[in-house]
Amino acid sequence: MALSCFACFGGGNKQQRREEEERVSLEARAKAAEAAQRRQEEFEKSAAGRAAKAQLQAMAKQSANQNKGEPVLKWQMG
Repeated sequence: MALSCFACFGGGNKQQRREEEERVSLEARAKAAEAAQRRQEEFEKSAAGRAAKAQLQAMAKQSANQNKGEPVLKWQMG
């Protein structure tokens, strides 16, 4: 009889507890991902976000035009 009430004192179904912890963990990760997405979207709409995007585009354009038609390494003979 004493063993049948063992679950009442926390010695119950470990599998069920593990599944509940996993569910809670997945929910927390999903909420964190949603919050990160909202912060990213807000940053992109902000002045700082627009400036960062413009700077990255300028750097990419400069990098693409930097070696136009020229070999990266030039070999010079004596």
